Amino acid sequence: MLGELDRDEYGFLKHRSQWSEQVAEALALEDGLALSTAHWEIIRFMQGYYDEYNHQPNARLFGQAIKKSLGADKGSSICLYKLFPEGPLKYANKYAGLPIPPSCI
Repeated sequence: MLGELDRDEYGFLKHRSQWSEQVAEALALEDGLALSTAHWEIIRFMQGYYDEYNHQPNARLFGQAIKKSLGADKGSSICLYKLFPEGPLKYANKYAGLPIPPSCI
């Protein structure tokens, strides 16, 4: 499945139109992560944020935006790093089918 996708050098989809829940699951598994309900909440948040503002929040605003929308506990750095240990902003965007954030290159 992943071999059929057009991805950049970091493994992010080049075209969001190729995204599906199955693709997100496969991308996460490729990175050694199984997506839970908590992951999906952040992934859906990122897609909604991107659709509304046409860009991702920067690293500083990422947690604040989640806190405002989903609650303080879900936007805490501790919670976000438990979900996405290698980098919450980067991997939430990757699994959401969004471009790599400029701050993560």
